[in-house]
Amino acid sequence: MKNLLVSLEKAGDFDEIIDVRTPLEFAEDHIPGALNAPVLSNEERVLVGTTYKQVSPFEGTRIGAALVARNIAHHLETTFADRPRNWRPLIYCWRGGKRSGSVTTLFNMIGWQARQLDGGYKSYRRATLEALDTLPKTLNYIVLVGPTGSRKTHLLSALNQAGAQTLDLEALAAHRGSLLGAWAGVPQPSQKRFDTLLVSALREFDPGRPVFIEAESRRIGSVTLPLALLDTFHQAACVKVLSSREDRATFLLHDYAHLFDNPEALKAQLQRMIGLHSRERVMGWQRLVDENRRAELAHELIERHYDPAYARSSHQHFAQLPHALQLSFRPNDADVVEQAKSLLVHFDSRASAVV
Repeated sequence: MKNLLVSLEKAGDFDEIIDVRTPLEFAEDHIPGALNAPVLSNEERVLVGTTYKQVSPFEGTRIGAALVARNIAHHLETTFADRPRNWRPLIYCWRGGKRSGSVTTLFNMIGWQARQLDGGYKSYRRATLEALDTLPKTLNYIVLVGPTGSRKTHLLSALNQAGAQTLDLEALAAHRGSLLGAWAGVPQPSQKRFDTLLVSALREFDPGRPVFIEAESRRIGSVTLPLALLDTFHQAACVKVLSSREDRATFLLHDYAHLFDNPEALKAQLQRMIGLHSRERVMGWQRLVDENRRAELAHELIERHYDPAYARSSHQHFAQLPHALQLSFRPNDADVVEQAKSLLVHFDSRASAVV
C-alpha cells in the first residue's frame, strides 16, 4: 500500500478529492472541495467502535468490513457510476487508515488511478494550523475601528464592491462578534471549519495590496482567531469609523430585531452580562425587554456596555489608533461605494507618497 500513499502537497494533481469519513466528521471540517462518500454512517461507526471495545477487536473489524464493503458497493453504483476509466481520485479518512485504504485498494482493482492521502485528515489539519501561524504575517492590513453599530461591516462590504481586498471575519464565523451577535437561525462553524475557511480566504489575497479588516476581539462567538492574525492587525494602520449614537441605536434596533421578537431568549442573553454589570442593571434591561421599550434598551446598551467595552479594548490593542484616519461614514446614503472609493484613494495616495 505504501506505493499508493501521497502527501498533501500532491492533492492538486488529482481529479477529485474523496472524503470517506462519516457525515458528522465531514461537517465538522474537510479539505476544501472534497466530496463526502462515507464508508460508514454516523451510527455504523459508533456500532463498530462499541463492538471493537466491548466484544472484541476481531468482531468489530468483521462487522466494520461488511458495512464498508456494502457502502462502497452502493457508492460504485451511484456516486461514482459515471467516473471515466482514467479517473484519478485522492482518498482520505481520519488518519489515512483502513477506511481510505479499503477504498483506494478497491478503486485500483477496478482500474482507477486512486491514491490515499498519507496521514489523512490529520495531516491536512496539521498543515492548516501551520498556515495560521505564518500566512497572516505575510499580509498588510488596514483595520476599521469603531464602536458597535457604526456599520463597519457595511463599510467593509462597500470596500469590497469598490475593488479592495477585504477579510470579513464575521461572515466566516457567522456571528457579529458582540455578546448579542448570534445570527438568527444560523449555527456557527466549528473551530476547525472556521480555521479552514480563514486559511482559504488568506491564500486568495495579493500580498502586494492591503487587506481591509474589521477590528475584532480574539473570540467571535464560539470561534477563536489565531494569535498570528491578531498580533499582526493590532499593529496595522487604522480607520476610525464615526457614526452618531442615534444612528447606531437605530441600526441596533434593526439588526437585533429578531432578538426582540423572542423576549425570553433576549433576556437570557442579557443574563449572561451579570459579572460585567451589576445584577440590578441587568434586571433593569430585562424589564425594558418586558415592556418592549426597544429604543431605550438600545441606547442603554450603547452607553453602558458597548461604548465602554470598545474604549477599553481598542486603545489597549490597536497601536496605530492615535494616528487613525477618521471617517464619517454615511451608511444609509446611496453613495456608500463612492465613499469607499474615496477611502481607497486616500490610502493609494499615501502609499505612493511613501514610495
